[in-house]
Amino acid sequence: MKWRVVLEQDAETGDWGVWCPELPGCTSAGETREEAIEGIKEAIHLYLA
Repeated sequence: MKWRVVLEQDAETGDWGVWCPELPGCTSAGETREEAIEGIKEAIHLYLA
């Protein structure tokens, strides 16, 4: 199953925030884009469990 996610980089810290609009409250963050993506994958899995 595929889910749409939104990635946004913080202009001050350079960290990444990511959320899934279709799953309220399903968010993650990371110091790198890859870390944020891995975090949201886990968050989606836990949200759906």
